Amino acid sequence: MDNLLASIGRHGYSLLALVVFLEAIGLPMPAALALLTAGAASAYGKLNPLIVLGISVLSIVLGDSVLFVVGRYTGWSLLGLLCRLSANPESCIQRSAESFYRRGRVTLVIAKFIPGINTMAPPLAGSMKMRPQQFLQLDLAGACLYVLAYGGLGFVFSDLMRSITHSLQSAGHAMEIVVALGIAGYVLYRIWLYQKYRPYKVVPRIPVEEAARRLTSNNGILLVDVRSHGYYDEAASRIKGSIRIEPNNLAEEIKNLPKDKEIYLYCT
Repeated sequence: MDNLLASIGRHGYSLLALVVFLEAIGLPMPAALALLTAGAASAYGKLNPLIVLGISVLSIVLGDSVLFVVGRYTGWSLLGLLCRLSANPESCIQRSAESFYRRGRVTLVIAKFIPGINTMAPPLAGSMKMRPQQFLQLDLAGACLYVLAYGGLGFVFSDLMRSITHSLQSAGHAMEIVVALGIAGYVLYRIWLYQKYRPYKVVPRIPVEEAARRLTSNNGILLVDVRSHGYYDEAASRIKGSIRIEPNNLAEEIKNLPKDKEIYLYCT
């Protein structure tokens, strides 16, 4: 641990800024572990806690601002790209938008603590045309909360972290374990998500061309627009002949749908 803290004292600020920034823009980096370690290093005088706080918050806000601006000018294209990395891309945007809709502005404050939402919240805010000043205020509050939470834990439990890593002989070994733990945790999380959403992969689907053909036939099909809040734009055009149902009301509205027609749902 002593060697690790000494290494962090020499390279900690730049390494911390890099890890936190990359995690903020969506890469699977162990930012929480980096903040814990930086907090412990601050407790032993290897780092200045105020500089740790400032650099970490700045890196988070900078990374989130990049996604906010890109989301603002690309709309849902960026969200679709990010969701391709999800275990269930079809529901990724909907779940994120619903979380943003239910919690409102507070989502940006607590987003860093919610896996999946942490990366999606900034571009969601951008695509929903949130004012930049409001976004920066909320994101700054969330970044401070996140850094203080994990950095504070590392500071308070620095002795425990020292005892856990006491057997490590070099900073290189310590960093290998930190990175390995982060990667292992990410892989396990992805496996859990895959198992959780695997049933959705067997939902029956039809190609767009087939849906268009059936619309022009006399089979009497009904298309239902179930795009979620945030994703649905009142000014956007819908497929001709389709009806609109809010996903949250689907359980209540489904009994009002005609029984003599085939019903197809679409959300993109």
